[in-house]
Amino acid sequence: MTLSEALRARVRQQAHDQCGYCRISSAWVYASMEIDHILPRAAGGSDEEDNLWLSCPLCNQYKHTQTQAVDPLTRRRVPLYNPRVQSWDEHFRWGRDQATIIGRTACGRATVKALRLNIEQAVQLRRGLVEIGAYPPGN
Repeated sequence: MTLSEALRARVRQQAHDQCGYCRISSAWVYASMEIDHILPRAAGGSDEEDNLWLSCPLCNQYKHTQTQAVDPLTRRRVPLYNPRVQSWDEHFRWGRDQATIIGRTACGRATVKALRLNIEQAVQLRRGLVEIGAYPPGN
């Protein structure tokens, strides 16, 4: 099923035009932001608004059809972070450089690892944005 432009616009607005995972603004990504199915269609997820959120192409690529991942600290399998219903600040924090994302909880740590939120190319981009005052986001 193709998502309507009105639905896509609502999701973008709700997400403040930022990736739900790495929080980068659409103004700074190299390709169009994508609508992520929090519970992927392949796992039975729907195209309903409450299952959709905005994601940058890199985060969405690594998330793919994952819904769970292993917390590197506890080695337990936990659900990935759900940007629609969970608080980013509860599960993540910025590193000293303001460009690295650190998981605070099992869910946060597992999401950082599974979505590779701190791969070098992403961190380098975010560091450049930190230098010009465009990252991390304020909301």
